[in-house]
Amino acid sequence: MECPVTGIKTRFGNRVSHANNKTRRTWEPNMQSKRFWIPSENRYIRLRLSAQGIKMVDKIGIEAVLASMKAK
Repeated sequence: MECPVTGIKTRFGNRVSHANNKTRRTWEPNMQSKRFWIPSENRYIRLRLSAQGIKMVDKIGIEAVLASMKAK
């Protein structure tokens, strides 16, 4: 999974036991499905974003985020 706004992907590492045994594990991004209102298009869109991506939309606005996603 990857967030289209922030680019956050699944991260990999080791699970380390008390006996120092190492096995591979993953950290998935906190992906959420959210509906956003776009005033210029007079409609809603549904995006699957990370929690950090949702905060970014709240901070800079959905129009700016969509423009940056189209530029990518």
